[in-house]
Parts: sequence; C-alpha cells; structure tokens
Amino acid sequence: MDPEVLKNKGNERYKQGRYEEALVLYDRAISLDSNKATYRSNRSAALIGLGRLAEAVVECKEAIRLDHSYQRAHYRLATLYFRLGETEKALYHYKQSGTNTDSKEVARAQALQKHLNRCTEARKLKEWNRLLSETEFSISSGADSVPQVYAMQAEALLRLHRHQEACTAYQKGPGFSADFYTKLFGLTIASYILMIGAQVYMAVGRFEEALATAQQAARLDPSNGEVRDAVKSVRAVASARLSGNSLFKASKFSEACIAYSEGLEYDSYNSILLCNRAACRSRLGQFEKAVEDCTAALAVQPHHSKARLRRAHCNAELGRWESSIQDFEMLIRESPADEEVGRALFDAQVQLKKQRGEDTKDLKYGSNLAVVYSDERFRHFVTSPGMSVVLFCKKENDEQILQTMEQASKKFPSVNFLKVEVEDHSYLAKSERVTFLPSFKIYKNGSRIKEITGNNRELLEKSIKLHGS
Repeated sequence: MDPEVLKNKGNERYKQGRYEEALVLYDRAISLDSNKATYRSNRSAALIGLGRLAEAVVECKEAIRLDHSYQRAHYRLATLYFRLGETEKALYHYKQSGTNTDSKEVARAQALQKHLNRCTEARKLKEWNRLLSETEFSISSGADSVPQVYAMQAEALLRLHRHQEACTAYQKGPGFSADFYTKLFGLTIASYILMIGAQVYMAVGRFEEALATAQQAARLDPSNGEVRDAVKSVRAVASARLSGNSLFKASKFSEACIAYSEGLEYDSYNSILLCNRAACRSRLGQFEKAVEDCTAALAVQPHHSKARLRRAHCNAELGRWESSIQDFEMLIRESPADEEVGRALFDAQVQLKKQRGEDTKDLKYGSNLAVVYSDERFRHFVTSPGMSVVLFCKKENDEQILQTMEQASKKFPSVNFLKVEVEDHSYLAKSERVTFLPSFKIYKNGSRIKEITGNNRELLEKSIKLHGS
C-alpha cells in the first residue's frame, strides 16, 4: 500500500483519538519509506497522545534530522521539552518553529525557567514550604512531566514529615527509565531522582524497593556524597528492621526494641520502625512509650491502621477510654465488618460508661438494639453524633427482619440500632414519611440520609459501610 495512504489513514485515527491504531498505521508507513520526516513527526504525535513522551522525543529528533527545516517537528519537540522542564531546549526549538509558535508560549517557557530556578534555590536553602509552592506552580503551568520537579516535591513533603503525600507526589512523576533520565537530564539529576525515590520507599515501608533504588542511584553517580549518605541510611534502616523482626519473633522484645531504635537513629520518623518499636514496648508493659511511638507514626502516616490499633489498645491498658474509643471508631469506619475491632470498641465504650458511673449490666456485645418508647428517645438517638439505623415495623415482628438487625448490629457495634413499632408511634411514622413496612431509615448526625424498604440485608450493610466513613 502507498505509505501516504497509510499516513492519511493514521491521521484520521489520530483525529478520532484512536492513538494506538494511528501508531500502527504510521509504523507501516515508516516501514515502507523511512526517510519521510512527516511520518516520524506524526508518530511522535500519536506517542504523545498515549503518554509515551520519551519515545515521542526520539521520533521528533529523527524527524528534524531528516528535515531540519521541518517547523512543525520543531514545535512539537519544543512543547515536549517544555513539559519535561528543559526550557532552554524548548526555547531553541520554538525559535526554529516559525509561525507555529506565538509569543505567549515563549513567555511561558521563560516564566517556567524562573520557577525551576527558584525550586533549585529553595531546595539549597531547605525552605521546604517554599519548594512545595514552586513545584506546584511549575506543574500547574504545564510542565507536568518533569521528573526532578516531582522528586523535589516529594523531598519537601518528606522533610515536612508528610510521608504518604510524598509517596503520592513521587508516583505522579513520569515513569521514565533511568537510562532516559540520564540521557536527557544527566547523571546528577538522574541519581537525585532515584535517591529521593529510595527515601520515599523507605518512609512508606517498601524496604526492598528502597534498597534497590538507592543502589541504582549509587551506580549512576558513585562520587555523589549525598547519594552515598542516602544509600548508607537506607541500608541501616532496612537492616534494623530485619534484625528487629527476627528478635521480636523470638520474643526477645528488649533486644528488638534496641534494634528498631538503632534504625530510627538514621530515620527518626520511619513509621514502620516506630510502630514495630511500639509493639515491643507494649509487650514490655511500656504503654506510655508505645503510645508515643504510635502517635509519631500516625503523624507521618495518618492511615497507618496498625499504629492506630496498637495505640487504641495501649490507651485502653492505661485506662484512657475516650482516646481508645476515638481510635477504635476510626478503625471501625474503615473496616465495619472487623469483629475484633468492633468487640474492642464495645468493651472500651462499656468501660467508659462504668468510669462515668453509668449502668452497664444490660449491655451485651452484638445486641445494641433499642426499642423506641417515646418521641424524645427517638430524637435523642437520631440527633446524637454518629449513625443510627431505625427499623419501622409492625408489632407482629418478622423473625427474619429482626435477624437482619441483629447481624448488622454485630458487624457495626458503633452504630445505634432502633426499632419503632408503628402501631404505638403513628406520629413518628408520619413525621418520618414511612410509606412501606418494614423499612429501614439511616440517620447520620441528625440527618436522614438513606431509606431501604423490605428485608434487604446486603443493601443495608453496604449502605451503613458507605455512609459510615
């Protein structure tokens, strides 16, 4: 087939957003005529559409090699370099692109260069909040594929002890190979990107990846002192974790505690080591210190469920029931069907009631189903903080509907479950717009948020879980 026909078919697919199909057609055209710059440039456009920027750069360069006066290829390469943060190269190719470029694009590239310089300056001065704002501006201005900008953003978040956000920022960066980093940005930047990656992986507990990435950074730039220090730190933390875990399994809790502490000397905010040391301290009866470690771990990793669970249990051991309940309630919102957490929450709630002098003799886990005797009692429950599930039914109770309530109450012990027999409370049925019996109505913080008619246990539990978070 005529390569021009293939190219034109590829153009049609490209306009329709069918980039994979366009790419196949451009490849076929190139296989028939490898000396046409337009085929290479169009192939670059399809690759950009697929997010394969590294390959797109190669294709644009090849198009320009074949025809140096090809202005559209120069423009396409300039926009790629802009997205990659290579502003000097972008400005050069904008100049070569003739009327394809307007003055606004040149101004954007010049402004980006200033912000990238400010990023570098803020990092040198260790002004982490300023570095965050400068990297955010650089990305929002269109330089959305600059790996060193995402690495700097991740580094700033690490230094500000916002580890989960640091991991998210680093993962948003373009997934180029180390070889491409080196070719485009040089050894120093390539090793820096990998070094920050190692520190991010270590912070979130991905120790094997951290070690492999740190070693890769050291191979790229072995004379870089900063990289050498990072490799040393990663190795020390990974070694401390392995040693501590081995000692913990052998029930040598004091020795394990020392091992984790040695690792924390290299990375004092490592949430994994902090949580593991808290486990040792808990076993040694050092509940106050264990709480401190868990709190430090949660400060950098707010969603660290193991640290939160450990802190809840330690606070319970210390008789701090309100603090314990607060953590258990957060955990049960994340995992409503976790019976262990549910039972622990119930026990803590009972202990708090006892501490306040309240009567607890009728309280039993999994049976928190209250019968409504008055309008005041109903309003008390549904307007209280948290969630309440109300069953509106007839006095002649259906055994299956009651079983549904009983099973749900066991799965969700922090939720209030109420039963309203409509014959005795017709005014409540009317005010709450009950039109079908039996039916469940779910309330949260005083607002009615869901109605489920009939005995649909699966939908009821799914709705509680959805609205309980």
